[in-house]
Amino acid sequence: MIPLDEARTLVLSRCEPLPVEDADIRDMAGRPLAADVVSVEDVPPFDNSAVDGFAVQSADVAAPPVELDVVATVAAGATSPVAVARGQAVRIMTGAPIPAGADAVVMVEDSQPVAGGRVRLTAPAQPGGAIREAGSDVRAGDTVFRAGTVVGAAAIGVLASINVRSVPARRRARVAVLATGDELVVDGSPLAPGQIRESNLTMLRQLLADAGCAVEDLGVVRDDEALLEDVLRGAARRCDAIVTSGGVSMGDFDVVKAVLSRIADMQWMQVAIKPAKPFAFGTLDGGSGRRVPVFGLPGNPVSSVVSFEMFARPALRRMMGHERDLLRPVVRAVLDAPVRRKPDGKLHLVRVHGSFGPDGRLHVRDTGPQGSHQLASTAVANGLALVPDGAGLAAGDDVEVLLLD
Repeated sequence: MIPLDEARTLVLSRCEPLPVEDADIRDMAGRPLAADVVSVEDVPPFDNSAVDGFAVQSADVAAPPVELDVVATVAAGATSPVAVARGQAVRIMTGAPIPAGADAVVMVEDSQPVAGGRVRLTAPAQPGGAIREAGSDVRAGDTVFRAGTVVGAAAIGVLASINVRSVPARRRARVAVLATGDELVVDGSPLAPGQIRESNLTMLRQLLADAGCAVEDLGVVRDDEALLEDVLRGAARRCDAIVTSGGVSMGDFDVVKAVLSRIADMQWMQVAIKPAKPFAFGTLDGGSGRRVPVFGLPGNPVSSVVSFEMFARPALRRMMGHERDLLRPVVRAVLDAPVRRKPDGKLHLVRVHGSFGPDGRLHVRDTGPQGSHQLASTAVANGLALVPDGAGLAAGDDVEVLLLD
């Protein structure tokens, strides 16, 4: 058997980053930048009011209450037609430019209207009070984001605020996903003897989308070697990677193994983990000198999920430009119930659900049956406890947990 880290290192070494493109910022959520971003504009671009209120000269309201003449009103998107002189105020809305002559804003809650177009201000103002200065968020010339920064919603907002509409980023991986088997039923019809309903393809499609990939769903391919070869070769020409489900166990004569062994440079592994011991990885000619990674995941649904998390997801993230955090976070937690196992030379990945206890620590317990076909207990898990080889762990023991959610 191959140690998990060794198998993953092999996979990562053969999955090179994809080319860089100019990506629309609206398609950047979850993607890392391929270059630094430098602002060419100040944000905000001008001094503006942080509140609805009155723009004044602070010296006029040093000892409130005071009454001032209201000489104009300015809304966001407009400018004041007059400057503020001593004894005067301009009614101003949040975001509106500060009128010339004013050096502070008194918020409307500290004002009272007075007859004759005047206002009584009941709170003092310091110079600069309630004013958002030009460039107080971002200044022209600032490096706002470094290459490798993973872009989130707030970062997209910042990019829009500095008039950046596209940024350099690795392409999203276009990944073909397929399942094989004449026993798989996809149309909801009654099951004949020996048939089962398709679930892995549906699940893997969502896992790929969650990882940030563009998914090409090739459906369920019949157990026909010529047909499968044609489907795989076509996928390699169009896509950046291929994910298959099933047909990777030792001694398996499934068409997936037969075809990939003939047309691709594959390694059929037995990884020292449970579940997901069988795993296949290799590359297929995609034309123009491209070698397209092929991830052969086990057919048992839980093994398929674990294998995807351990190998395919980090490799695809590397292809899309992620340099750090290829794997999901691993944290230390407390077991609330024992986890029993037998020594077998493998790392066991136990499905667990975790929550924070009164002690502020993450507490976990298994989610139920741990068979590689029992997907229901995976659906309610938010982590995989990494239980080392041996007799298991007792309640109260520390355990490392890979967080799925």
